[in-house]
Amino acid sequence: MSRTESRASAVRRTPGPTPLRKLRHSVSALLVTLLAASAVLLGAGGAQAAGYRYWSFWEGSGTGWAYATQGPSTVRPDDGTVQGFRFAVSEDSSDADRPRHAPDFGAICADTPAKGGTKRVALVIDPGTPEDAPYGEKPPALRTACAQVAPDASSAEALASVAKPLRYDSSAMICAISGYPKTGCGEQVSGDGDGGTKESKDSGEKPSAPADGDEDSGSGGGPSVGLLVGIAAVLLLGVAAVFQARRRR
Repeated sequence: MSRTESRASAVRRTPGPTPLRKLRHSVSALLVTLLAASAVLLGAGGAQAAGYRYWSFWEGSGTGWAYATQGPSTVRPDDGTVQGFRFAVSEDSSDADRPRHAPDFGAICADTPAKGGTKRVALVIDPGTPEDAPYGEKPPALRTACAQVAPDASSAEALASVAKPLRYDSSAMICAISGYPKTGCGEQVSGDGDGGTKESKDSGEKPSAPADGDEDSGSGGGPSVGLLVGIAAVLLLGVAAVFQARRRR
């Protein structure tokens, strides 16, 4: 056999890609594509995350603020209490913006002497930033006030004594303080930065966004993470079954 014939024979004997190897390459490419698509979809969903524009209610806690667990119409604060109201856009109570003023009762009520048969409640009213304002409106300046009210007065009554007019919705959620904002109440705001309103959302007694897990919050309209994970799991199970069947042959 000549050297040329030997080389040709060697080339003919060199095995090409096996069906199993081709299958592995195809499945690997499919999984890479699925993961890339998942990353794009999840990124798009995050970009479209929705928030709610509303007045949140806070209670002074030492030198900081704690998100109130009840609405202002049910809380009956003690004398010497500090409470805050902050207008902003947030997804839920976990990322809500706090009032931008320290809850300092002594400073806020320094010019309001105690009086028998009344209690004093220090209030911080923070209308927020222009970025959080409804389209065409400008937030007024942050201010503090010392409400001197009856001993059994609620937080809402204390607020009304120093910050009229107040506007409420049908579920007793505060929509406006001192007339700000002029319209809207807990509306959902798109996450694309256009300040557009998608829908109005009542949130009950407490002035906050809908509770965690609300099916309407941040849906984005795209495939869910669970669906993508399910597709990946089915693919992996199918690949494992094919591999196992070929090994038995």
